[in-house]
Amino acid sequence: MNGKVYLVGAGPGDPELLTLKALRILRQADAVLHDDLVSPQILSHAPKKARIYDVGKRCGQKSTRQEAIHFLMIELARQGLQVVRLKGGDPLVFGRAGEEIQALREADIEFEVVPGVTSVLAAAAAAEISLTMRATASSLLIMTGRFADDRPLPDLRSLVASGTTIALYMPGPDAHMTVRKLAAAGLTLQTPVALVARASTPGQQMILTTLKELPEISMQAKPSILIIGDVVRLSQPDRLRLETLYGQPIPLPAPTHRKERDVWGTLQAVNHE
Repeated sequence: MNGKVYLVGAGPGDPELLTLKALRILRQADAVLHDDLVSPQILSHAPKKARIYDVGKRCGQKSTRQEAIHFLMIELARQGLQVVRLKGGDPLVFGRAGEEIQALREADIEFEVVPGVTSVLAAAAAAEISLTMRATASSLLIMTGRFADDRPLPDLRSLVASGTTIALYMPGPDAHMTVRKLAAAGLTLQTPVALVARASTPGQQMILTTLKELPEISMQAKPSILIIGDVVRLSQPDRLRLETLYGQPIPLPAPTHRKERDVWGTLQAVNHE
């Protein structure tokens, strides 16, 4: 009799951000196939007798082929084991869960998806940025920085102007190229952005800047999230240090919404002390 595969979200890194369901299933696992970014603290919740497989993928590093992951999940389930495919963040957000679901369906293996806290939520919480606000941002666009050359980006200027916050996953190592792509899609170079790396972990880093200044930021920690839009300017200045790499204040554009102006004045005063 076949076992079952659970596609489980491990959250952004902090073990306390595991859901209760994810924790229960992990504690009952016979085998765990985990991403490279899943911490030892999270893996420690698996039974000592469980088989643990690191099937991580990292850009520019040796990685496990997706087909090999499919094969291992299916074979372990066919041995009657309860298999946990443990993914960073949420399985359904840039986690290749769609491919794994298709492979499991074709193999007639029972599976279940367990949602997790996706990294932009942890990044926004760390930076104290509300991704939506009644007077500023009414929608959220989640997209990847792994831009496809043959697929043009949407008109980002009109989206931001209409009140959309953009969460850019995996901005990539070449910040100049990222800025060029975003500018070509209509974003002005004065657009405020927050760069947050390793959100919710002890190695967390974050900085508030503009699209223009982004290539000057030296941040080695990965993975990172880029939050783009008017809501960024309402984050906590003492936490994000409104400074460039050279310690100079960043001239962010003035807000267009009347309700934000008092807050903006306070931010500017703090920034220029």
